[in-house]
This record gives sequence, C-alpha cells and structure tokens, in this order.
Amino acid sequence: MANSTTHISLAARVEQLLENGGPLPVVAAGDPVLRRAAEPYDGQLDDALLDRFVAALRETMLAAPGVGLAAPQVGVALRIAVLEDLARGPREALAAKGRVPLPFRVLVNPVYEPEGDSRAAFFEGCLSVPGWQAVVARPARVRLRAMDQHGRAVDEVFSDWPARIVQHETDHLDGTLYLDVAHIRSLATNEAVAKHWSQPTPGTAARELGFEFP
Repeated sequence: MANSTTHISLAARVEQLLENGGPLPVVAAGDPVLRRAAEPYDGQLDDALLDRFVAALRETMLAAPGVGLAAPQVGVALRIAVLEDLARGPREALAAKGRVPLPFRVLVNPVYEPEGDSRAAFFEGCLSVPGWQAVVARPARVRLRAMDQHGRAVDEVFSDWPARIVQHETDHLDGTLYLDVAHIRSLATNEAVAKHWSQPTPGTAARELGFEFP
C-alpha cells in the first residue's frame, strides 16, 4: 500500500499534467521514468481524477497516433496503460500480422505470461523512441491478468498483433523498452522501413541486415 505522501504527490503530478488540456507530452527514451518499474495502482488517484487521466491517455495515444500508451510514457510512474487499435492498413500486412481491431481498454496492474511456445517477429515502434523501428520476436499468444479502471478483473488470452500490443505496453510498466528485446541489427528509421522493408514479414530484412528470423 502506498503511503499518503506518495498518493498526494502522484495525484498532484497528474493534476498538473491535465491543467493545459489536449494531448499530454510523451516522454522520450533517456528519461529515468521509463527505466523504473512503475508503482502498482492502489487508489493513488480518486475515481474522478483516474477517469480524467485515462481519457487524457487515450487522447494522447490517438493523437500520436499509436495503439497503446503506458502511464510512464507521460511521466507518471503508475501501472496503468491504455490500448486501442483500429487495425487499418494494407490487407496483406494486416493478415500476416494477425492484426485485428482491438477495442479500447484500460489495464490496471497488468501482468502477462506466454501461452504455448509459438513466437512471431515483426517491426515494432514506440512513441517514446520516435522515428525508429526494430524487429522484435515475441510470444504469439499471451494470457493477460489485470483490472480495469473500475476495479473489475481482466483475465483474457490475446493472440498475434493484439498480444504484441499487450506485451509492449505491459513491458513499459516494468521499465523495459522494446529495444531491450529487439534484434538490434534490424534497427531502422521509419523512412528506411518504408523504403526497404515494407514486406508483410521481416524475412527479407533478416537476410539483408543479418539477424535471425523465427
């Protein structure tokens, strides 16, 4: 249980962030808040402030645009993340990734574990590492346990691209960036990915750049 001083300071931090309205500033790699395990949420924000914060996270995620955003990415070290993916793009790429619409949801204190041994590798980016992508091999299916913003239990299995989003955002809450688990030889600018590696899977990139592809 967090002490009252922590509750006050985190609530004040969130209130300060919300003062100006609009999308929140996204913290970039190098800021220590992205490298610390976030504090479990146990009521540090009252219900009204939590609702406002969640709404601001969603607004920021969609404006970026992105498909997920964790609280540490706006400088708040709480185990809260939001997810939403409209799954738009070329049909062949969507099919290769198993990318299907992921309705908006809030994850509070999420944890995940792999379901089975299957892994998939694709280029991944991050709002906190703007301008770059790298290939990450991740479990293709995971079981997520969490709470929603109203305290209801979440216990759900995700596959393919939704599973990747769950892992990426939950990793943020543990102080892990996707670059920590990526094939670093695959690191490329967004422009280079669009120019050279727009194939549905990164097999060609693996051969040309010299990294393993499962």
